[in-house]
Amino acid sequence: MSLYYIGKVLRGLTTLNLKNIDAKTIINNDSSIKNEILRATEKGFINRNLDGNLALTPKLIINDYLKGTKVLSEIIRELKKCEEFYISVAFITSSGLVPLLETLKSLNDKGIKGKIITTDYLNFSEPKALKKLLSFSNIEVRVYDKENFHTKGYIFKYADYYKVIVGSSNLTQTALTKNKEWNLKVSSLDEGSLTQDVITDFNKLWNDANELTLEWIKTYEEIYKKQIEYTKKSKVPSIKQYKLRPNKMQIAAINNLSKLHENNEHKALLISATGTGKTYLSAFELRNYNPKKTLFVVHREQIALQALESYKNVFGDSKTMGILSGSRKEINRDIVFSTIQTLSKDDILHNFKKDEFDYIIIDEVHKAGAATYQKIVEYFTPDFLLGMTATPERSDDFDIFKMFNYNIAYEIRLKQALEEDLLCPFHYFAVSDIYVNGVLLTDKSDFKYLVSEDRVNHIIDKINFYGYCGDRVQGLIFCSDKHEAHELSDLFNQRGYHTLALTGDSSQKEREEAIERLEQKELENSLDYIFTVDIFNEGVDIPSVNQVVMLRPTQSSIIFVQQLGRGLRKNNSKEYVVVIDFVGNYDKNFLIPVALSGDRTFNKDTLRKYISEGSRVIPGCSTINFDEISKKKIFDSIDKVNFNDIKMIKESYKHLKLKIGRIPHLQDFDDYESIDPLRIFDNKSLGSYYVFLKKYEKDYTIELNDTEKLFLEFISRKLASGKRPHELILLKSILSGNNNNLMTHLSKDLKELYNIDFTTLTKNNVVNVMTNEFPTGSGKKTYAKCVFLKKDRNDYAVSDNFNELLKNNDFKTIVSELIQFGISRYEKNYSNKYMNTCFELYQKYTYDDVCRILEWEKGEVPLNIGGYKFDKTTKTYPIFVNYDKHEDINDTINYEDRFISESKLIAISKSGRTASSDDVAQVYNAEKDNVSIYLFVRKNKDDKISKEFYFIGKIKAVGEPHEFTMKNTTKTAVEIQYQLLTPVRPDIYEYITS
Repeated sequence: MSLYYIGKVLRGLTTLNLKNIDAKTIINNDSSIKNEILRATEKGFINRNLDGNLALTPKLIINDYLKGTKVLSEIIRELKKCEEFYISVAFITSSGLVPLLETLKSLNDKGIKGKIITTDYLNFSEPKALKKLLSFSNIEVRVYDKENFHTKGYIFKYADYYKVIVGSSNLTQTALTKNKEWNLKVSSLDEGSLTQDVITDFNKLWNDANELTLEWIKTYEEIYKKQIEYTKKSKVPSIKQYKLRPNKMQIAAINNLSKLHENNEHKALLISATGTGKTYLSAFELRNYNPKKTLFVVHREQIALQALESYKNVFGDSKTMGILSGSRKEINRDIVFSTIQTLSKDDILHNFKKDEFDYIIIDEVHKAGAATYQKIVEYFTPDFLLGMTATPERSDDFDIFKMFNYNIAYEIRLKQALEEDLLCPFHYFAVSDIYVNGVLLTDKSDFKYLVSEDRVNHIIDKINFYGYCGDRVQGLIFCSDKHEAHELSDLFNQRGYHTLALTGDSSQKEREEAIERLEQKELENSLDYIFTVDIFNEGVDIPSVNQVVMLRPTQSSIIFVQQLGRGLRKNNSKEYVVVIDFVGNYDKNFLIPVALSGDRTFNKDTLRKYISEGSRVIPGCSTINFDEISKKKIFDSIDKVNFNDIKMIKESYKHLKLKIGRIPHLQDFDDYESIDPLRIFDNKSLGSYYVFLKKYEKDYTIELNDTEKLFLEFISRKLASGKRPHELILLKSILSGNNNNLMTHLSKDLKELYNIDFTTLTKNNVVNVMTNEFPTGSGKKTYAKCVFLKKDRNDYAVSDNFNELLKNNDFKTIVSELIQFGISRYEKNYSNKYMNTCFELYQKYTYDDVCRILEWEKGEVPLNIGGYKFDKTTKTYPIFVNYDKHEDINDTINYEDRFISESKLIAISKSGRTASSDDVAQVYNAEKDNVSIYLFVRKNKDDKISKEFYFIGKIKAVGEPHEFTMKNTTKTAVEIQYQLLTPVRPDIYEYITS
């Protein structure tokens, strides 16, 4: 296509006066935003392979959390950067507004103004949401009521251009996060015809609309309520009138249970997040199994009554059911729901025959270590025993997995439950707790500060701002201890709230009455909040809870999820639940992203990224939000914690062993989503899983000599991460019996398995790695004995030393397990090769990894690389950028490397360089000299565990070098602009640059 036609196509997005401007001139003008938009639009509409600023490129915006993209994330991103915003949508609901509150608050604080037009069309917009919008002084809102209004547009004004998102998404929860939506985002200059058309029409609608006032909302609210009542009355008959069917998760669990029955197993454990339908699942399982008589054991009568009602919905009148408790003795039934307290009494228990029940179900079975539960389990002999729990991990030594013969019928945790839409969506807000004398609250703060007037006012301010779903708040507030709970409850009551505190001292009757008051619809004698410490962590079903407030430090990710789960039960009265977490200067703040993400690998950068970009990747409609102070405090906690700490490793190991009932293999850690074994390998006192087992596993009896241990440490630390397969495939070949012609075998295997070419450079690099010729510095001395190969005519054979070691079958088995673990890692995480490299885009690599994968003859210590290094033999030029710099960094190395867009980076040369320096000239001559420049970026240099960089892809220098004198020095450096061949993925870009 000619440049003339390109210019013509793009005219509407750039200027109304392009007639006399040559398109080639515009495209070659690198300095203007006009040129940026032209390039980006050409990329979007003409040729996707062209260079273009991804932030300005026309883009289809959809909801797909697996790709890290949601309409909500795009809107928030533009709101944070724009100078003004204009929104025109037909429908606005509270569920759509709540995820934007943190961003809107920030815009209000900065004085960024906005205008919003909506409508009363179909009486769909929620009065509550409209009232909330009126609370922002920077936002004007008008209501268009002249005719049917169905626009869905989001307009963001920048200095001299606009971005516009138009498509199908209203300001509702599902439209912004989950629904199949199509929205187009385009960029246009102020004078572009698209901008003119959009702004003109927006202004016309704005001028024809009425100002939103409290009086208008009051009138509209009456109409809205009548509409809601009418909708409720016209709903289809209750689902209870139909035969209930299991959901996807329940079907999978029932199928697994059927296989266990076929295999003559008599016990199984069901692990399922709170609110995911464990009780219904058990009912469907019974319908499938059809026992004559069933016992369902719970720890509270209220739960027994709730379970009975659920069973009635499944079985109707086909089964008789009764309650066995302190007040009821209905035992001659097909299904008996019993409290553990009553059933464990000798006079009750021994009234039953040992084989009275064909099927026994124990709810909240993690309590089964208690004597009362053990008494029941040891007495009865059912055909099948099913235990159900959301949290099998115990802080005591009781082995719940062993109790069920390590048969896990099914496991569904928080993330999977959200994926399956089994839980109520939540909007999580981490907000800063109060400062006392300039210091943020800590784990050790004096009690008087926890219940101070300032703190109470601060809490109330935040819970009012973030709100709740529904007509009135029905909240749970978790405190640090019972004294705090009682005192805060009193202080809330003094301010007009209706609350009470429940602790372990509260009677069962008090708890039940409090829950009933919280749940009731009538305002008279109702409760707004229950303050508690831990009695509601588990086993309590309060479906109407619409706000969860956390006033205690996070000490356990398990308890965090339990408390979060109190609000996640689906209920017709709520569309979402608001979770407000008051974050102080607490040591274990790092557990917040661990709990929310479900990630147990304890990779610091993964946790940091989740804090920054969690809403993009969390399934469904849920969102995760942090104010700036709480975000910083969590980052600080992540920075300080040592995830290689032996205590943390031992705890994770213990849980995994309990779960599978044996000493775990390395692959088990990945398969069961436990701690990353690399944490074990990287621990200075360990170096290998073998050493860990020898030190801390009393049942482990294998003995190896010092040389064998050293070889295992080398494989564990250098190869088992699976960053590339070469050495692993070589070792696998050796273990399979190939002693000679090893390079010939390796060349064939790499091509057949992974389509990797085996060049002379590849061979030399692999040989150097496997003969200890690759490392430099102290690493060479540490692993001096780790020589796997020896020269054999024109090829290589197994070294005599390694060959001798392999005669020990125990050593050989451990090496084999390490190899398979590493290969599995490679295939899962690193095998999607970028261009003609062995890197995978956006995966993370250390300096040593990069030198090895680029096939350098020798590695380099980081100090010698110093930001970048050219390797003449391989013609590769990796550039390493530390994006966040310390304030106290030496001025001669304080380079202001920075992204200016997703596809452009400015990087600074080493100090003492000019435009004619060899390393600078090499960058500009790279294309001519066939040199490949690769970019690696890390956000935080001070991660003491991981020294890894994101691989961002291939780059090239553009424009001219710019010499300057470094701050506070007399040394010169050179500023170089790079074009990325592949623009940075949005979530990675936002994380690195935020």
